[in-house]
Formats: sequence, structure tokens, C-alpha cells
Amino acid sequence: MNATPTTAGSADASGRPVRLGLRENWLQFTLLVIVNVCVGGLVGLERTTVPLIGSETFGLTSDLAVFSFIIAFGLTKAMTNLAAGALTARFRRKRLLLTGWLLGIPVPFVLAWAPSWGWIVAANVLLGLNQGLTWSMTVNMKIDLVGPARRGLATGLNEAAGYTAVGVTALLTGYLATAYGLRPVPELIGVVFVAAGLGLSLVVRDTAAHVALELARHTKPLPGDEDTGLKATFARTSWQHRSLRGASQAGLVNNLNDGLTWGVFPLLFTEHGLGLAAVGLIKGLYPILWGIGQIPTGHLADRIGRKPLIVYGMLVQSFGFVLALALIDRPLLAGVLSAVFLGIGTAMVYPALIASVSDHAHPAWRANALGTYRFWRDIGYAAGALVAGILADALGLNATVIAAAVLTALSGLFAARWMTEHRPAR
Repeated sequence: MNATPTTAGSADASGRPVRLGLRENWLQFTLLVIVNVCVGGLVGLERTTVPLIGSETFGLTSDLAVFSFIIAFGLTKAMTNLAAGALTARFRRKRLLLTGWLLGIPVPFVLAWAPSWGWIVAANVLLGLNQGLTWSMTVNMKIDLVGPARRGLATGLNEAAGYTAVGVTALLTGYLATAYGLRPVPELIGVVFVAAGLGLSLVVRDTAAHVALELARHTKPLPGDEDTGLKATFARTSWQHRSLRGASQAGLVNNLNDGLTWGVFPLLFTEHGLGLAAVGLIKGLYPILWGIGQIPTGHLADRIGRKPLIVYGMLVQSFGFVLALALIDRPLLAGVLSAVFLGIGTAMVYPALIASVSDHAHPAWRANALGTYRFWRDIGYAAGALVAGILADALGLNATVIAAAVLTALSGLFAARWMTEHRPAR
């Protein structure tokens, strides 16, 4: 892997020499990968069981009411992502990472023993805060460590760790629910993720010195009149800059898909006769492929560029939704094939989008740009659950799947029109 030579005299707060590169920072990078496994595992607790807890344990009859926990999670995580970018200007990344884990401590206990659905929704507010801070900091810290030349691979490894953990946990909770019931056993494995994530985050070193080194060596100086504040960066990332606009809308629709399948697929496939173990397989396979697939696709994004993976990845996801309905008379086959195409398509898109935003953003406002992008991306969870709930109550679950297929294909076409390549020199 290409290394970036150190700048003379560069050192962190402990006097250690600072260099950019994956090989040079492999130990800290590996610790952050393991931390993100714990981050993904905590949210994976909900993928299989919570929609069914709403309908079967608490007797909710409205799909929109069942999906309210996803709306609460998505809105909170999106706002936390946006705030996280601004908070990095005032607080060290490590402090924010630890804060996220402290906020996540009650989550598995509330999911396991909540006396009413309102408690589940409240737990998802805490989970959104936890995920927004911890996932934002792990991805920012990895990008800080490796420098410009390996952003695609760094983000691919980060997202692979998190979403593989989401998938494995969803699969595991499905089998535990089959053996022990929907609660409390499946949710209590989250205690392990919280304890391990918090413990490892205490060991990880902050990356402020790496950001300072990259700023000092950046080939493009920051224009004197360029505002690096959150308000200006939000406007720049959301609509003013064509490529960043393209990335933001693609991220939103991508996670709209995830939010929609999170709520719809357990209900859709149990309605067609599948049991909890089979639903757990479908819900686990999607993020496992999404996670593992990001290792090669992140590397590929550094080789062939970000745009092809983003455009074609959205179209592959759209086809996954088509398969879910086209084969619904054979529900297990429909679910598995849909999960495969959704997982592969999302793996193509995810690291390429984060790397593209990093490419187009100056290091001085990159954290705010990533926070803005991740705000729009994770608003997709809430948007997906809201759209799914309204359409499912009015037109049925099938209509939500058709809407997702159409929106995803349109998003890929918008990305093709708006996005350009801008990769730093290796």
C-alpha cells in the first residue's frame, strides 16, 4: 500500500511521530475496525425482531405505528451526524466516540424489557444518538489516519465491519427468537457490544495530529473567502456543489431502501408464510453482503473511480426490489435473491459515496461535509419508514416495494447526471 511520507517534526500530543497511511497506522486502524463491529452489532439487534415485537407483542395494527421506531432512529441519527461534523471543531474525535457509547448503554436493556411501545421508540432515540456519534467518529478517524490515497479502501473497511456485524446480529437474533421468543434473550447480546465498544474506545488514540498533517500538506490551499462553517458547508454539500448534491441524494435513497426493508420485509415475508429463522436469514444476508462486499468495492473505487460504482450500484438495488415481488409466490427464494442484489448494490455504492464526498471536500471543512452527507443519507431511514408506513396502510406492502424500485432507479440516473470524478493524486 502506498505510504505518504511524514512531514519533518510532525508528532501527536504524546510525542509520537505522525504519518499518513494504512500500513503506518495499522494498529489504530484495526482497533477502529473492531469498534465499528460493535457499533454495527448494536443496531443489528433490531433488524429481525423489533417490527414483530410491535405487531405481535404490543398488538400494533398500523404499519406506520410499527415503523415509528425506525423514524425515531433515522431522524435522531441524521441530526446527530450533522451535529457531529460541527462538534469536531470543538471536541476531539475520541471524546465524541466515548460519548456515543455512554448514550448507548441503556438500549439493549430497554429493548429487552420495555413495558410499552413508547419505550421502544425512546430507546431508538438513544440508539440514533449512539450510532450518529460512534459511526461518524470511526469513519472520520479512519479517513484521518490513511490520508487521501486510500480513502476508498478505508471507508470500505469501516463500513464492511459495521454492516457485516449488522447482518450477523440480525441472523443470530432470528435464530435466538425462534428458540427463546422475541424477548429478552435476542436483545441482551447487545450488552456485549456496548461493553466491548466502550472498552476499546478508551484505548484508541485521537487523530487530531493526522488532520493537521494532511492540512499542512494539502496541495490545494483553502480560498481565503471560503466559509468552512456548518451553515455554508451544509448548503455547499446539499445543493450548491453538483457532485456533492449527487452524492447526498444517492445516500438518502440508499438508506431509504434500508429503512423500508427494515420495516417491510419481516412483515411481508411472514405474511407469505416464512418463519422467524427464514426472515432472520433474509434480513441478515442483505447487510452481510453489503458489509463484506465493501472491502473489494472500496478498493475498486480507488482504482476505477467513484461514479461507476454509485450509478450501477443504485440500479442493481432497484432490480433487487423487482425480484422481491416477481418471485413472491416462492417467498424464501424471493427474499434471498432480493437480499443478494440489495446487498451487492449497496456494497458498490456505500464506500464510493463517502470517498467521493471526501474527494470533493477540503480537509478544513471535510468533517462538516461528511456530517451533512451522512445527515441526508440517514434521513433516508426515516423517509423510508414514513413512505413505507403510509403506502402500506393505504395500498399494501407490495406498493412500498414498487415505490422503492422506482425511486432507486431514478436516483442512479440523477447521480449519473450530476456527479464527476475528483480523485487526489496518489
